[in-house]
Amino acid sequence: MRIISIIKYVFTAIGMVLLFTAIYLYFSKLTFLKSAETAQGTVVELISKRSNNSIMYTPVISFITKEDHKIEFPSSVSGNPPSYSVGETVEVIYNSEEPNKADINDFESLWLAPLIIGILGTAFFLVGFLIILNGIKKQRKKEYLMSNGKRISTKFTEVQLNYSLVVNGRNPYFICSEWIDSKTNKTYFFESDDIWFDPIEYIKTDEINVLIDPNNPTKYYMDISFLPV
Repeated sequence: MRIISIIKYVFTAIGMVLLFTAIYLYFSKLTFLKSAETAQGTVVELISKRSNNSIMYTPVISFITKEDHKIEFPSSVSGNPPSYSVGETVEVIYNSEEPNKADINDFESLWLAPLIIGILGTAFFLVGFLIILNGIKKQRKKEYLMSNGKRISTKFTEVQLNYSLVVNGRNPYFICSEWIDSKTNKTYFFESDDIWFDPIEYIKTDEINVLIDPNNPTKYYMDISFLPV
């Protein structure tokens, strides 16, 4: 299905952008902290705003710089319940040259944004990368078996839906077949790759060709080249 081909690259790209953003924010914070000044600040207000059907509270901090300039700034982090109350004293870090660039000196205010973005970036990247990697492994396995595998004729049994995978509300189909090894009298069961349309009308015979590893029949590739592309 073409959408999966798109998703794997989109997810990988989004993941990389988010990871680079998280790294940039992390090192920007480190650079800021190296030259930052500290001061004692006071929470003077809690600004409320609606977000996702709930009310979030952003503390506004007031502090005095070493040059006796009074600065007020909103915290970079909002929450419900609020993390601070009006009148509470907090430690502030600020840029001495641009004191309006300030924040509360705690983990949440300094590192929550790069942490969340980094986690999201890792998740997106891994999903996309694993889909790409799985596709590469399947293609290599197919190429190996096409060149070195033993072609056997298996008995078609049924077509099933793959309920473990859903894309746009749809489940792919897969073809099932079985084969009895005459040497060992052992029955092997085979499944095709995912098919994004019902293949039943294209199966005109009970025989389905499967390429197996002669040394390990559990490594196989079902030949479904008889289906339309």
